[in-house]
Amino acid sequence: MKRILLIIIGVISLILGVIGILLPIVPTTPFLLLSLSCFMKSSKSFYDYVLSNRYLSPYVNDYLSSKKIPLKVKKRAIFLLWVSIGCTALFVIDKTFLKLMLFAIACTVSIYIWTRP
Repeated sequence: MKRILLIIIGVISLILGVIGILLPIVPTTPFLLLSLSCFMKSSKSFYDYVLSNRYLSPYVNDYLSSKKIPLKVKKRAIFLLWVSIGCTALFVIDKTFLKLMLFAIACTVSIYIWTRP
């Protein structure tokens, strides 16, 4: 039962991590690390799949090897964050308060990402 629950949690966090690759608002690395942790305890084949996947492995291998987020990844994440929030604020949202709130969130997340080791 515990093994099945860990696999389910791992698959859900893996899906969220993949969504995070496409949408910069969703964090990628934490979800992938959670899925690795779940798979480590429940399924070696899923664990090996994440570590060997050409799209997923750069996110987790860099972190696992050095416990740091590479500068290139930080820049890409912040750029995509600002593009998505900027487009949303400029073209989708009409209310000034919501636009300001989105930009405040973008600033906070950018600072958070930039200050991580």
